[in-house]
Amino acid sequence: MRVLLLSDTHGVLDPRVAELAQDCALAVHAGDVGASAVLDALTTAAGRVLAVRGNNDVPGKWRGSLDDLAALPQVLDIPLPGGRLVVTHGDRQAARQRHARLRATYPDARAVLYGHSHRPVQDRDAPVWVLNPGAAGRARTFGGACCLVLEATSTDWRLDAHRFTSA
Repeated sequence: MRVLLLSDTHGVLDPRVAELAQDCALAVHAGDVGASAVLDALTTAAGRVLAVRGNNDVPGKWRGSLDDLAALPQVLDIPLPGGRLVVTHGDRQAARQRHARLRATYPDARAVLYGHSHRPVQDRDAPVWVLNPGAAGRARTFGGACCLVLEATSTDWRLDAHRFTSA
């Protein structure tokens, strides 16, 4: 199963990220979505989208349907072939020791996906991977929009990182 992992679009989805979603069975957004249009674009591309609420996903900043915003949970626990993916925005854990705390909070997950920092991370040094796909929009991309594609099988998980340089 191919899964697009993304975060921190802040209302703008890079079209190259949306194009990657077309080859995925699922898109998973780790918060700071920013707009219903982002969810709509991902649904059009991937067919199925799951997303959590980020610290900027609030009524005063949200563009689009407030019903879409209200439907975003704080945490998702997604069963995938070969394990569980837990998704949270990451703003509730201090940057220092964030990975250790996420691992301690979700010890039965195969991986924890978070956003918030806008910086891509693949911490696979422990049994619970901690992943941040970076920012998939235009805000604070630090060199270009980025995301991860997870290939999940019952026996193996493989990650491919994608970064699209700014024009």
